[in-house]
Amino acid sequence: MNLTSQEWKHYLKVYGILAVVFAIIVILVPNDPAEFGLLSVIPAAFLLIFIFYTKRVMESLLLGATLGYLMAYKGDFFGPVNDSLYGIMLNESIAWLFIVCGLMGSIIALIEKAGGAFAFGEWVSKRAKTRRSTLVWTWMLGVVIFMDDYLNCLTVGSSMSPLTDRHKVPRELLAYVVDSTAAPVCVLIPISTWAVFIGSLMEENEMAPAGEGLKYFIQTIPYNFYAWFAVIVVLLVAMGWFPIIGPMKKAIKRAEETGVLAPPGSEKIDMKAGELVPDHSNAKLASFFLPLIVLVVSTMLYDIDMQKGVITTLAFIFVYYIGTGILGPEEYMDQVIKGIKNMLFPMLLVVAAYFFAAASEEIGFIGYMISLGEQFITPATLPLVVFLTFGITEFIMGISWGMYVIALPIVIPLAMTIGANPFIAVGAVCSAGVWGSHICFYSDATILTSAATGCDNYRHAITQMPYGFVGMVFSAIAFFIVGQLGIGI
Repeated sequence: MNLTSQEWKHYLKVYGILAVVFAIIVILVPNDPAEFGLLSVIPAAFLLIFIFYTKRVMESLLLGATLGYLMAYKGDFFGPVNDSLYGIMLNESIAWLFIVCGLMGSIIALIEKAGGAFAFGEWVSKRAKTRRSTLVWTWMLGVVIFMDDYLNCLTVGSSMSPLTDRHKVPRELLAYVVDSTAAPVCVLIPISTWAVFIGSLMEENEMAPAGEGLKYFIQTIPYNFYAWFAVIVVLLVAMGWFPIIGPMKKAIKRAEETGVLAPPGSEKIDMKAGELVPDHSNAKLASFFLPLIVLVVSTMLYDIDMQKGVITTLAFIFVYYIGTGILGPEEYMDQVIKGIKNMLFPMLLVVAAYFFAAASEEIGFIGYMISLGEQFITPATLPLVVFLTFGITEFIMGISWGMYVIALPIVIPLAMTIGANPFIAVGAVCSAGVWGSHICFYSDATILTSAATGCDNYRHAITQMPYGFVGMVFSAIAFFIVGQLGIGI
């Protein structure tokens, strides 16, 4: 489809202005990124402004990253950009993301094709007969699937969306319930991929003896304040005991008055967009539960290795579905490929987020944020400062676990040096990561939840944000109190 004359003029004007602004910024900033200081915030500020203006996250990330590299390398930016993209695609975290999320998409596509999700929806519908009870069931399922936030949001979102659709629940509300029972639950349960990862970082930074990372992680759980508040507040919202606030009101009004459940643009990220609803009247509930049980058990048996668990589950589904005549070998392979294709756009969004994060590192953004926080650090203020500083950093960067890799080597020795409680400090870092990810437009949690629930990721983030700030305020108060009480000092 060709652009109209008016559209062409609009785009020419917008991107022409951007080109001029970028050129002025590049000319005015110092040649050495070490001298940027406050100027390192420019790409982040541009990113947020452009997202709110265009409501398009992918383009905003790519332009923000380009601006960062232009500031760092001037006219020689193309080589570093190429090297950065190459390095990102070779990054172990990205490789893990593509394997695990791509194959999780395959598992979900297979369960959908076998009618497992339909059978589960029918089973829950007999127990959840109202919108409120449906949302509470969504919350409970999110709490039960605590092994990994990717597994949580992809499974719960895709399986519950047909049921919540029957009760005219807007996809924004479903996405909020799913997202707030994914990472928050995982960071509160010691048998999860989050616990293993953070525990290993505690060992690497000599806070925990070798092999005792999980034991020490458990001691941080009482201080993961944001996770506790997020899980509690979303339950109150689901039960109708907490008011609907912010843009979520418009989403609910739209769903009730027009029957339109998904916000505009959701088809781009919806992993089930355009699919016809087949006849699954003879589907068995085992087609849903058995693969998930194998996934959880095998992941645990492999020492919480999600990748091995996903591959094992695909092998089980092959034997089970084909052996019982649910699917043929060709249908099985078609669904595996289809599931990977469904996850492609969400995974590319995560790559774009890593690209922007790499550009921000080049111009010293993280260092600048840390230096700002250090000005206010005392044993009493450490928990609150750590929570706010790294929460804002995660909101801007959207790098999830990458933030923990950056923050914990700084926070753990700092807490020990000044006499603050290191368990509270680590709890503050954990809370910061979950909060920043929750209110971020392009974090992996936001993107994958949006894909699973069929909700535009911008609308998901903007409707969830007010609840994220409610949890942030409660958490900030809690961190301030434990800091002032001097617990463990």
